Amino acid sequence: MQKTSIAHLRREYSHRALLEKNSPRNPLTLFQKWFKEALKAQALDANAVAVATVSPTGKPSSRMVLLKGLDQQGFVFFTNYQSQKGKDMTRRPVASLLFFWPQLSRQVRVDGRVAKISSRESENYFRTRPRGAQLSAWASDQSEAVPDREFLENRIKALEEKYKGKTVPRPPHWGGFRLSPSSVEFWQGRVNRLHDRLRYQRKSQGGWRRERLAP
Repeated sequence: MQKTSIAHLRREYSHRALLEKNSPRNPLTLFQKWFKEALKAQALDANAVAVATVSPTGKPSSRMVLLKGLDQQGFVFFTNYQSQKGKDMTRRPVASLLFFWPQLSRQVRVDGRVAKISSRESENYFRTRPRGAQLSAWASDQSEAVPDREFLENRIKALEEKYKGKTVPRPPHWGGFRLSPSSVEFWQGRVNRLHDRLRYQRKSQGGWRRERLAP
């Protein structure tokens, strides 16, 4: 059996260019365009995003979540506020997002400050979740150690009985965060690793400054 060296794993990129003349002045407009193209390309979990946070002691950590909202204010995702990322963002309200769509040889990195969204916004979204996901939000003390899988499954059974024939309320410890971007970087894979990188940085007086970065 032939072994494959990790060092030799590579592929060539040959998708379209990312040029200033074709890029809008607002990065959120460009992100929405790219996101629609990712959906059209049938990218698996196109709204999946890596969220990186920092603990009060400066320890970084990252994990995948699903983007559930986007407007001119920023990017919205949901979590247990008592999870590691929830605690990190409450104590140090900054985060970094990373989207990657390999089918299009594209990635987007977003840095900025985070804040909890309103209770009403969280309530509205929670009501749209499948009932099983609603129950799981109650059953899981996210990021806490548990004895085994059976422990969680028993919790779900108890909750199913508790809320049988009833609406499942939103747990007070569960809700959304919104990241308001201060920097958005778009990466487009190009031939011979001479990739395109455009970074937008928010100006203190409003608007955005756009610049090209070396790949």
